[in-house]
Amino acid sequence: MDGMSAVSIFIGAGLGALLRWWLGLALNPLFPTLPMGTLAANVLGGLLMGLSMAVFAQYETLPLALRLALTTGFLGGLTTFSTFSAETSSLLLRGEYGWAGAIVAAHVGASLLATLAGAVAMRGALRWLAA
Repeated sequence: MDGMSAVSIFIGAGLGALLRWWLGLALNPLFPTLPMGTLAANVLGGLLMGLSMAVFAQYETLPLALRLALTTGFLGGLTTFSTFSAETSSLLLRGEYGWAGAIVAAHVGASLLATLAGAVAMRGALRWLAA
């Protein structure tokens, strides 16, 4: 890995983690049983990943440092499998199996749908712009 790639990932990850932290502060108090900040971070990350996939497929010559800063860095810092796992485990340990199932379904389902929606929307937008 070259130095520019490392710096790009580092900066992107820091910004993504700050956004995730802010989402948690803003949204988690709204419904403590189902931390909405973590869900929002993962769904937003999925949407942005889908948009990124379409842009990077269309514009293959975009700099590697930009790709790494956005995907590995920013989106890696924004999304959080470990927090999702910890929150789900806490629910399971308290015997709240229904909520645990709901949180798993919400994170996985919504994140996948957001990623697909982002990719499809950006592909359409890029085709429209090229026309």
